[in-house]
Amino acid sequence: MSRIVLASSSPFRRELLSRLHLDFDISSPDIDESRLEGETPSELVLRLAKEKANAVAEKIVDVIVIGSDQVAAIDNEILGKPGNLESAVEQLKKISAKRVTFHTGLCVIHTNSALIQTEEIKFFVEFKALSEEKIRRYLHKEPAFNCAGSFKSEGLGISLTNRMNGDDPTALIGLPLIRLTQMLEHIGVEVP
Repeated sequence: MSRIVLASSSPFRRELLSRLHLDFDISSPDIDESRLEGETPSELVLRLAKEKANAVAEKIVDVIVIGSDQVAAIDNEILGKPGNLESAVEQLKKISAKRVTFHTGLCVIHTNSALIQTEEIKFFVEFKALSEEKIRRYLHKEPAFNCAGSFKSEGLGISLTNRMNGDDPTALIGLPLIRLTQMLEHIGVEVP
């Protein structure tokens, strides 16, 4: 079997992929993740997932490369990773009492067959009305500064939501394992 490489430096994606009990390596792709003019959230995550996977696949032979990218968006407005407390507070104020779409792009490249599989997986989160006090209390306990949408659904962030809807809950964390497993099986990688 070809070696599997995760084209990501994300600890969240690394943890998710490890759930599949596959041996894999990590290679951080060096790409420009800027949004192109007029690019929709869907187009952005699909392009970046493919570019991340390609950046790694170009350097290694006989490999299966997994690339993924995620953004949170309200309509066409992308909410990036906040990076600090004040930006996270502002982001959570903006999504208070709103429905946010989490767009996750997934790309699997099998260099031996030149097969490239890409797909976008969406997950929808409806947030409660959030007071600034509640937001700050949450961020004090769980500083989600490196997460799209400024919250961690797999942690205390679940308390900020009214409901979530989507086909794959791991897509919300950044690597849709249900679809990834199907893509891997399509190229002969059996899981489990």
